[in-house]
Amino acid sequence: MTFTESRYSTPAAPRPGRIGVLIGNLGTPDSTDYWTVRRYLSEFLSDKRVIDYSAWRWQPVLQLFILSTRPQATGANYRLIWNEERDESPLLTITRDQADAIRAALAADYGDRVHVDFCMRYGNPSTASKVQEMVAAGCDRILFFPLYPQYSSATTATANDAVFRALMQGKNQPTLRTVGAYYDDPAWLDALTSSVTEAFAGREPPERLICSYHGLPERFLPEGDPYYHHCLETTRLLRERLGWAEETLVSTFQSQFGREVWIKPYTVKEVARLAREGITRIGIIAPAFAADCIETLEEIQGEIQDAFMEAGGQEFTYIPCLNERADHVAALTGIIRANLGGWV
Repeated sequence: MTFTESRYSTPAAPRPGRIGVLIGNLGTPDSTDYWTVRRYLSEFLSDKRVIDYSAWRWQPVLQLFILSTRPQATGANYRLIWNEERDESPLLTITRDQADAIRAALAADYGDRVHVDFCMRYGNPSTASKVQEMVAAGCDRILFFPLYPQYSSATTATANDAVFRALMQGKNQPTLRTVGAYYDDPAWLDALTSSVTEAFAGREPPERLICSYHGLPERFLPEGDPYYHHCLETTRLLRERLGWAEETLVSTFQSQFGREVWIKPYTVKEVARLAREGITRIGIIAPAFAADCIETLEEIQGEIQDAFMEAGGQEFTYIPCLNERADHVAALTGIIRANLGGWV
């Protein structure tokens, strides 16, 4: 017996050569109670990509003030939309369903050579746990796909960071690829366009279609974040496919946090302004979200809808995110196939 065989053999080593496809989304608390939501918010709001203030300045405010009250309100909002049957948030349900559909599509082409799973940047299943599972399953290459059509340092970049950190912990580090922004992908745009035309099939289109994107502090833009440009391009490309007048589609931004100035116009204020100016019928879509979540199911269909109706609006149509629509899954799978080039 050789020295290596006697002391360093690994008879249970996994079969190498598999390819991992890991899709990622933002995340969700595991439950709606105070402490669970507090842990989730603490992880989220402690991310330097999201809140980039110095720790000595931010953490006392976060831990002593914000997290003493915000978890109650956030938990109450989650309870309004909670998937009681599975005891989880809709974001978790939909992301799992998306992963299942993508897995089935890729299995038809590649069999079990491609291992598909999903993770969350905050909460569970964690990015690190899923990366470890893929390595243990014999994946020597991993394609990470953060489900953010428009790139932002506060979304795409921090999701990538989590994968990079996970790989730093292991001795057996696989080759890694990441998927970038896909706001201009033709198949994804076709799915987005179809969701709008289907929402108004057989009835008059809205006077305005609000494309509501998640907000971002204004100062991120001169620092090099391309998110605002990607959002405006998404709206323009959608309008061209719909063939609607330029003034019909409006880009707005929601979910502001804190006191600093964020990208404008703010969705909640813009819909109220339109109503006061005599616009009574609007549609609203959230092209920055791959799956319906608290920002769409509670914020858009709660606070934002209320602001429009209270200001004189009469017809408010929310167009769901693409979720697990067949054309959306096909678009995502097509992007994955393109990024697997040379590997399969």
